Amino acid sequence: MSTIIRHIFTGILFSILLSAVVLTLVFTVFPPDSYAILWETEIGNVSFLIWVFGFILAGGTIFGISTGWYWRQRLHRIERKLDRLSKGQRLDEEKEPYHELKSIEKRLELIQSRIDQQTENAQRLATERAEEREKSLQEIVVQERNRLARELHDSVSQQLFAASMMISALNLQNAPEDDEMKKKLQLVEKMLQQSQLEMRALLLHLRPVALKGKSLVQGVEELLVEMQQKITIDISWTAEELSVDKGIEDQLFRIIQEAMSNTLRHAQATSFHVLLIKREGTVILRISDNGVGFDMESVKTSSYGLHNMRERAYEIGGTFKVVSLPNQGTKLEVKVPLPTGSDQEERASIQTESEEE
Repeated sequence: MSTIIRHIFTGILFSILLSAVVLTLVFTVFPPDSYAILWETEIGNVSFLIWVFGFILAGGTIFGISTGWYWRQRLHRIERKLDRLSKGQRLDEEKEPYHELKSIEKRLELIQSRIDQQTENAQRLATERAEEREKSLQEIVVQERNRLARELHDSVSQQLFAASMMISALNLQNAPEDDEMKKKLQLVEKMLQQSQLEMRALLLHLRPVALKGKSLVQGVEELLVEMQQKITIDISWTAEELSVDKGIEDQLFRIIQEAMSNTLRHAQATSFHVLLIKREGTVILRISDNGVGFDMESVKTSSYGLHNMRERAYEIGGTFKVVSLPNQGTKLEVKVPLPTGSDQEERASIQTESEEE
């Protein structure tokens, strides 16, 4: 039963009871000579008692509709706020206009403040872990990774490139007349090109291993410029300067690395775009390509790369969403809320008021 219908029934019942009490008092103080006269008396050919009963029903209905509408508006307002909280969105800054619901409004703001505190704690822990990881990282590990990357680039990567150029020249200048042999040579050329992409993805994992004193935007731009010079994929980006904790920068940078590595190895894409902005206290990272895509149901549990990126996003209190369809590319989005100093003061004030109550 809806709120308005329930209030209509309540209003009619209340009107009947109130009218019964009033009529009883009136007839007790001023008893009529005969109660039959009440039925016999007519107003506009309609009995007086029917008029009284009609007014009672009309009054109760009007009262029920007005109170039902009144409370339904308030309940809908609370429902909208709870819906925003469930979706991870911030509550409206508009204050509660109804005095009856101000206590509920304060408790909703307290819930929001506690969610923000948990997000802030998760981000702080991520920052502390990132700093500890950098401090405890042994220099020999960094040197070994750089050595492996350098040797792979100087030997295997260069040899793959030379072999690819030679087979391409052979296919263009001295193409064999045998169609079967021609297909095999073209297949070899394609395999060499794929091996080059695999090698570049491997080098991307080996270095850079961290931002190393650079800001997130600087690190992203250097990474994308370097890859733009080495591969034929059209790489573009939109990145705004951000002021965020070291832990958040580290995890977002590694998500971008992972996404680019997946694109190079699996997507067969011709374009790759990165969007990194901050809007309304939230860092937004969107990465998209126009590759072969995949069936999300089939790789939901088997993809280590997606699982790794999702865990990194959750570790800093963010959300992770990926959309992909076969032959329609892949898009992923990471959103990380950033509580401000003023928000912290407001949350502390709300919590103090709630405790005083």
